[in-house]
This record gives sequence, structure tokens and C-alpha cells, in this order.
Amino acid sequence: MVRDKVMHHGSIMEAATKEFLTYGFTDASMRRIASAAKMSASGLYKHFAGKEEMFSALIEPAYQGLLALFRGKERAQRKNIADGDISMWKNGGDAKLAVAYIYDHLDAFRLLVCKSQGTKYENFIHDLAVLEEGVTLSFMDTLKKQGIKINDFRTSELHLLTTANVNAIFQTVEHDFSKEDALHYAETLDMFFSKALQVFFGY
Repeated sequence: MVRDKVMHHGSIMEAATKEFLTYGFTDASMRRIASAAKMSASGLYKHFAGKEEMFSALIEPAYQGLLALFRGKERAQRKNIADGDISMWKNGGDAKLAVAYIYDHLDAFRLLVCKSQGTKYENFIHDLAVLEEGVTLSFMDTLKKQGIKINDFRTSELHLLTTANVNAIFQTVEHDFSKEDALHYAETLDMFFSKALQVFFGY
């Protein structure tokens, strides 16, 4: 019984991924997913309460993994900055790190970037930008306390710059880049925004 449930779950997840990628969240059909998984609609609801729960099951592990990746990078950067070394932060590398992870979980991020309208994830780029902005402001405060001169800047402009950076990372998915092309683009993006930040903050 347990083995059958696991097999059914795998079939459901495969069918759901195809359905959401084809129709998006709003127009996806639980009945079509059930049919593709070779089960009844009532049987499908024994696994998931509804479309949103099913969509989250496809998205959430990869999304949380990306957040964990950035938190790890943030901790390393914070330690270096506390030690007076800002080279890791100045040199960037965040885009390449993110893109490599995204392309290891590409279907999940295709759903997140292109098909999440109508779900709690539809504003995820804004949410990520707000988190990144908070981290950047915290870094700036640490640098100032260490006596490093930072240009005066408007937080509204920082928000726009951060949003542009985060959004740019996910453009590879939206434009269906190959992994090779996406990684090349990520290197360019890291160079571009590391220079932009240096001009913006004057460090």
C-alpha cells in the first residue's frame, strides 16, 4: 500500500508539472491532472486539498533551497565584512550561484517565474528584492561602523537597483536560455552589478 501511494504521488507530481507548465496555475485542471495520473479526481484530492497546495509542493522545496543558498552566502559575506574584508561582496558572484542552482531545478523555477500568477508566489521577485535590500542595508551599516566611507544614497533608488538585479537573474528562465548561455549571462550580470554597486556606494 505504501509503495502504491508513493508511485501514485510520483505520477501526480509529474502530471501536475506538465499541466501547470502548459496552462499556468489559473487555468490548470485538477480533472486533467487526475486523468494524466490515471486516477479519479476524488483520489487526487486524497493527496492534495487543491491546486494551490499541489502547486506549492512543486515549487516550495526548490524555492526554499534557493533562499538557503543565499542565506549561506550572506553569512559568509557578513563574516568577511565583520573581519574588514569586503572583497567577497564587491566581487559579487550571486547571479552565477543562483543561476546554477535554478538550472538544477529548472521545472520548478519555470513554474515559479512563468506560471505562478494567482498564487502566493506571484510577487516572489519583489519579496526576494526586499530581503536582499535589507541585507545590503545591514552590510552598509556594518561598513560605516568600521569607518569605511559610503556615499549617501536614497533607499528608494537602492530598492529599484536591487529589484532590477533580482529580476535580471530570472530572465534566463523567462527567455528559455540553455544552461550554458544562462551561466555566461550570469557572469556578465555579476560584473555589471558589482560595478554598479561600487559606483552607487562609492566604496
